[in-house]
Amino acid sequence: MKIRLLFLFTFYLITFNLQSQSTASAQVSGFQIEAPQLDTLKKIWIYLPKTYKTSKKRYPVIYMHDAQNLFDRETSFVGEWEIDETLDSLEIPEAIIVGIEHGGEKRLDELTPFPNEKYGGGKGDSYLEFLTQNLKPHIDSTYRTKADIQNTGIFGSSLGGLISFYALLKYPETFGMAGIYSPSFWFTEKIYEYAREKKLNTNARISFLVGTEESEEMIPDMKRMIELLTARGMKAENFQAVYVEGGKHNEALWRQNFAKTYLWLINNKSLE
Repeated sequence: MKIRLLFLFTFYLITFNLQSQSTASAQVSGFQIEAPQLDTLKKIWIYLPKTYKTSKKRYPVIYMHDAQNLFDRETSFVGEWEIDETLDSLEIPEAIIVGIEHGGEKRLDELTPFPNEKYGGGKGDSYLEFLTQNLKPHIDSTYRTKADIQNTGIFGSSLGGLISFYALLKYPETFGMAGIYSPSFWFTEKIYEYAREKKLNTNARISFLVGTEESEEMIPDMKRMIELLTARGMKAENFQAVYVEGGKHNEALWRQNFAKTYLWLINNKSLE
């Protein structure tokens, strides 16, 4: 059985308290926001840098999917990414992290841009419309952000990697960097067609990562996509492909490599 089956399963705002969450740091808070495109309220987790309250600086923003797995062991599926602990330990460079909770049984719909003949899905456009038209404007108007393309990123794993890659292509004027972990390119052949036909922002920074012990198609699929992008003019200095020996399709792989990927993405001289 392939690993893929494991992961298939006017603003209105309500603040919520994360202090009861056992492993979320003091830098993490959250709110709920209406997502009319999805006919639901979305729970958002937000990490603010340690200097946020004592400075007047503006910060880059990275939007991440599957927020339940990013900050807290209690809400995670099989372990958290420890995003807050990692960024607290780095000191600099600093960024705001916006985590979007997946919709539970609707996760498959939200994080897939095209339907799969067997598994369905394919409502990723509505999810990204919420992110770009509702969530991002709220974040930029509420917090001190650097809202330009060079300072806005998107990051995810598995289906979250798939939708992050798609978002980078669909919204080249919004996202200038992306972390693409263990992307589920297998889900639809149309993602290759889209990458072949869509106008490419060759200045975007992309960090791909896979483990050598994921599904059989994971590495070949990623190499195929990289070859396609390279043929279309993607600059070698603007992307990296990381292959983690022994890495499996799980939070441990993504947690252990997040810091290096974050630093590579955020240390782009164009962000200064």
